[in-house]
Amino acid sequence: MQEKLSTVDAAEVAKFEAMALEWWDLEGKFKPLHMLNPCRLDYITQQIASEFGRNLKEALPFQGLRILDIGCGGGLLCEPMARLGADVVGADAAKNNIPVARIHAQKQNLPIDYRHTTAEDLQQKGELFDIILNMEVVEHVANPLMYLSACQKLLRPGGLHICSTINRNLKSFASAIIGAEWVMQWLPKGTHDWKKFITPDELFKLLTQAGLDPLDRKGFVFNKFKWSWSISFENLDVNYVTTSKNTL
Repeated sequence: MQEKLSTVDAAEVAKFEAMALEWWDLEGKFKPLHMLNPCRLDYITQQIASEFGRNLKEALPFQGLRILDIGCGGGLLCEPMARLGADVVGADAAKNNIPVARIHAQKQNLPIDYRHTTAEDLQQKGELFDIILNMEVVEHVANPLMYLSACQKLLRPGGLHICSTINRNLKSFASAIIGAEWVMQWLPKGTHDWKKFITPDELFKLLTQAGLDPLDRKGFVFNKFKWSWSISFENLDVNYVTTSKNTL
């Protein structure tokens, strides 16, 4: 029997399994994501609204759109997407994340379909989505190209793929590892592997090789004086996000 290929990195999954109960603790290990989330949501909602001609001032602007949040964690992005009217599937390779996400969504009366699964398994089942949110995941997988190729096959023609990650340079090492893990202790030491970070040019090349058409990239920049995040058109030094379209 042929061994099934997987992009899951067991060691990376184990890191997030250990932190699963803290997803909705605003002062816990996922505090950086809670701080970043409004900025991420602003970018995501604007990209979706522009591509699909939706009015964000309406009550349920994403109604009729099927969204996959791959590597959903505790559901920090799934829940706002569901509130905007989307049909949301949250998938994560870390089994412990799913019950945490389900319980929180149930308390909010949000009908989100959470699954302990992978991009490859969803692809094999023939699942299709209008939008894939692929946020802070690609730097944790075993094979980025194979992973992004699986994501591409999950998109309907014309579908949108929004992917964020961390640049690889000395500034990102100082900020994401020394700053966030060692000094601020927002995350446990070893959460990130600097060698697995991906530059914007490398990610654009990977997206293209996976069959996606990169359309946009912007930076997420932290202002230590205002203690808040903002979207930058030019500064992609550390955290950044890309939007691609499935043209195949």
